[in-house]
Amino acid sequence: MQKNALKFLTLMLCIGVSTAYAQTTQPTKREFRFGKITPAEFEVKASGQDSSASAIKLFDVGDCYFEIGPSSGSFIYVFERHIRYKILNKNGYDLANYQVKLYKNSNSAKEDLNFMDAATYNMVDGKMVTSKLNKDAKFTEEFDKNYVIKKFALPNVKEGSIIEFKYKIKSDFIFTLRGWKFQSNIPTLWSEYNVKIPEYLTYKNNLSGYYQVDHPLHQNVNASYVSGVNSTAVYDKYCAANVPALKDEPYVTTMDDYIPKIEFELRATQFPGEMYQDFNGSWSKIINGMAQDEKFGGFINKNSYAKSVLPGILKGEKDTLAAVKLIFNYVKNNLNWNKEYLVYAKETNPKSIFEKKTGSSADINLSLLSLLKEAKIEAYPVLISTRENGEHPGYPVESAFNNVIGVTQIGNSLYFLDATDKDLPAGMLDYDNLNHQGFYMDLKSLNGKWLSTEPTVTTEKIFVYNMTLDKENKLTGKINQYSKGYSALNLRNKYRKTNNETEFVKNFKKDKTGLEVSNYKIDNLDNLDELLTESMDVVIEDNVEEAGNLVYFTPLLFERTKENLFKLEQRKFPVDFAYPFKESYRITINFPEDYEVDKLPKGGIYKLPEDNGTFTINYVAEGKTLMVRSIINVNKSLYTPEEYFDLKELFKTVVEKQAEQIVFKKKV
Repeated sequence: MQKNALKFLTLMLCIGVSTAYAQTTQPTKREFRFGKITPAEFEVKASGQDSSASAIKLFDVGDCYFEIGPSSGSFIYVFERHIRYKILNKNGYDLANYQVKLYKNSNSAKEDLNFMDAATYNMVDGKMVTSKLNKDAKFTEEFDKNYVIKKFALPNVKEGSIIEFKYKIKSDFIFTLRGWKFQSNIPTLWSEYNVKIPEYLTYKNNLSGYYQVDHPLHQNVNASYVSGVNSTAVYDKYCAANVPALKDEPYVTTMDDYIPKIEFELRATQFPGEMYQDFNGSWSKIINGMAQDEKFGGFINKNSYAKSVLPGILKGEKDTLAAVKLIFNYVKNNLNWNKEYLVYAKETNPKSIFEKKTGSSADINLSLLSLLKEAKIEAYPVLISTRENGEHPGYPVESAFNNVIGVTQIGNSLYFLDATDKDLPAGMLDYDNLNHQGFYMDLKSLNGKWLSTEPTVTTEKIFVYNMTLDKENKLTGKINQYSKGYSALNLRNKYRKTNNETEFVKNFKKDKTGLEVSNYKIDNLDNLDELLTESMDVVIEDNVEEAGNLVYFTPLLFERTKENLFKLEQRKFPVDFAYPFKESYRITINFPEDYEVDKLPKGGIYKLPEDNGTFTINYVAEGKTLMVRSIINVNKSLYTPEEYFDLKELFKTVVEKQAEQIVFKKKV
C-alpha cells in the first residue's frame, strides 16, 4: 500500500510540487482549549446511578487525520486526543498517571508521540493554581520488542482537582487506525471522535456497543496533502453525551464487547493512475492471502518433519479418529504453549517449532494441521477471536481474529482441535476460545464459512455426600465428586497447578470451615475422555447448631450457592456463561435414634421460560435417614438482556432455597 502512495507522491513531485501537511476544511465544532477551565467545571458532581464515582470525565475529544510522512513519502495518520477529568475522591488519583502505548516493528515503521501537554488545576483561596507536567515525571518503558510505553505523572492531585492531557501520535501503520471508546469505568459528560480519511483510502468501520452513539456528520471536505494538488477527504463525527460509567458484570466475554466504540480497518486503495487495490474486501481475498503466506498456508504445506515422524506416531493405525487422537496427543506432548495467542506462526517450518519445543497457539495448531495433512486426514484451520479479544464483527476483517485452531469431520461429527492445553481432549475447545463461532477456511478452494463453536460435550459437577450425624453434632462419612466436560477441565488445571496432592487438599479445605479430609483419591486424571472422579473420607464439625432440644442444619453444607451474582435491576447486554452446565447434589444423612425431623423445607421445581433453565430441590425423610436432592440446570450458554430478569430471579431462588435449614428435635 505504501508503495502506491509513494508512486503517487513521486508523480506529484515530478510536476513541480512539494510535500505539505494535510489542510482540511473543518466544520464548526465545540471548542475544547487546553488550560481554559471554567469555574463551573470545579462544581461538577456525580449523581444518580454514578453518585459513588471516583471521578468524572468532563470531555474526551479525538481527531484522526492523514499527512504525508516526510521521510517515507507515504501516508501516515495523526491521532490527537484531549481529555479532561474532575477528581472526586482518592480512588480517582490514578487517573493522574497516564500511559500512551506505541507500536513499532522490525522494520523502520513505528509510532511516535509527537506532542504531550498535561496539567493539574486546583482552586486555592478562590484562585485557580496550575501545576504543569514536570520533566522528571516522564518515563519510557520498553514493554516488549514491539511496544514502548510512555508514562506521565501529574503533580498536586487532590480531591476536587481538574486534570487534563493533550497529545499527538503519528503512525506509519495505516492498515488499522486507532479506534475510539465512548464509555469507560467512570461517567463521561462528552465523548467525541472526528475522523478525516483521504479519498484514496477506503476503510471498513465497525460501530458497536450497547449505548447510543450519534453520527451527526458524514460529508466530503476539501483536503490537500501535496501542495498544488486538490483532493477531498471524508469527514465523520461521532459523539455521545452523558454516558454512565460501565460497571463490571459477571458472565461476559470481555466488557469491551459492550462498550460503545468504533474501529477502522483498511479495505482498499485507489491512487491517481493506479489500479483499485483490494486488501481484504472479501473473505475469499483474506483466505487467498493467508493460503499464500509462508507463515500460514505455506507453513501447513511444509511436510518434511511430518514425513519423518508420522510412521512412529501412527504405527499403522487405520481408524481415522484413533489416528487423529494419536497425532493430536503427539503435538500436545511435544510442544508447550507460551500463553501467546497468534494467527500466524513465527517460523516458516514446523520442524523449527518442534526443535524449540515451545510456541504460540498458531505455532502449535498449524504444526498439528501440517501433520494431519501429511497423514491424509482432512483438517482445516479455524480463525477465532478469543473471549478476551471480543466478538468478531462478522464481516471480512482479518485483524479482529487473534487465534487459530483446527477442525476435522469424522462421520457426522465435527472435532475441534486445540493442542495448546494438555488436558483438552479432541473435540473440546479451551474456555478462552468459546466465543460462539469461528471462521473455517478451506485453503484449496478458498472457501470459508462461520462454524458454531458451541460445546457439544456435557458439563456437569455431581456432589455425593453420604454422612452420619452423631449426638455431638459431628458429621462423618464420605464425599464423592464427579466432573464432566469443562468442570473436569477446570479441576484438572487446578490440580496440576499445585505442587502435590497434599497442597491440593489443603486448598480444597481452605474455605470449608470444620472440614477434615483423609484418604483423598482422584481417578482418571490423565484419561481425558473418562469421568473425573474424586473420593475422600471426611469429618465435619461446626456446621450444626443446637438450641435447647432443637438442632439446626443446612444440608448443602459447602456447596450451596451463597450469592446471586446478578444484582442489576436490568442489564443491557447478554449473560454469557460460555457453555451450558449442570450442578447436581445428592446428600444422604443418617441421624441418631433420639433425633426426629421437626421441620423440612419445602421442595419445588423452578423453571425459566421455554425450559431454558431449571432449579430443583427435594427433601425426603425415611426412618432415620434424610435425603436431599438439588439440581441447577443452565441449558444454554447465552441469555439475552430480555431474559436477564428471569435468570436473576431463578438464581435468587437458588440462593434462598439452598440456604434453608432442616430442624431436628431431640427426644427428652
